[in-house]
Amino acid sequence: MLAPRIATALFFASLQLSPTVLVAQGSGASGPIDPVVPSDSAVRADSAAKAEFLAKLNRRSGEISLDGGMATLRLPASVSFIDHAGAKLLLEVGWGNPAGAADDVLGMIIPAAGDPLGEGSWGIVIEFNDDGYVSDKDAAKIDFTALLKEMQESTEASNEEREKAGYGSVHLLGWAEPPSYDAGSHKMYWAKELDFGGDGTHTLNYAVRILGRRGVLELNAVAGMDQLTTIRDEVRQLLPAVEFAEGHRYTDYVEGTDKLATYGLMGLVAGALATKAGLFKVLFAGLLAAKKFLVMGVVAAGAAAKRFFGKKSAA
Repeated sequence: MLAPRIATALFFASLQLSPTVLVAQGSGASGPIDPVVPSDSAVRADSAAKAEFLAKLNRRSGEISLDGGMATLRLPASVSFIDHAGAKLLLEVGWGNPAGAADDVLGMIIPAAGDPLGEGSWGIVIEFNDDGYVSDKDAAKIDFTALLKEMQESTEASNEEREKAGYGSVHLLGWAEPPSYDAGSHKMYWAKELDFGGDGTHTLNYAVRILGRRGVLELNAVAGMDQLTTIRDEVRQLLPAVEFAEGHRYTDYVEGTDKLATYGLMGLVAGALATKAGLFKVLFAGLLAAKKFLVMGVVAAGAAAKRFFGKKSAA
């Protein structure tokens, strides 16, 4: 298990990366940004193109099999599922993310009604992290208030370096929803409230983690802070609707044979998720706001954040 100080240090160190890692749309921020064609504008401008685009998302409802039967979603009527191809299309074309950003996404959950390209659109990105079995033995011992303070201190300490690298500051304001773990179902959720650049624009990071035999099913909400109530209600319905299949369940773990993750629940919340390359995923994976911008693996948390958390253009 990673100690909280180690976990947060590793996580926040990963924010100080090359500005060419990510790109964003919009204006009003400085810093080196890779060019991305704003193809979402073209889709929105033409009703026929938009209808064709939405049809290609191939929304599905009811019971959904994930990743060849590894897990099952039993969706409530309020939401639909789009598979990897549809999610990649929506995230990279519809919402203007860089090509390849959604390569590891298994699918997405989006509202059954409404326009996924509209102003109030939101989604929940689904991925699987195969770091191994995450022990929950530390569940009862974690002081989430202390962990939050540790993460806030690390955030502030890292701001100077981020600004030197050409990025703006990021402030972890607190729990929008404090962490909650159900030891019976091995499911966990939490939400963080963040402020990028100190301009008062608050952003929601809502995370759901479902522990399995060989890794963790990750559901990351893609929404603005003003959609907290909506996302909270949907998460409450989704938690019992997502289950690993037999052979993949948390209780199917074979000690001494199956892979054991190098961190526990504390590391999971702190965001220290080791990737195959030995790097660390960041806390803000899956953050999107007004302009919808998916962050996979690493975050350029300043100039890019100012763009995709800024006011949406009229396009």
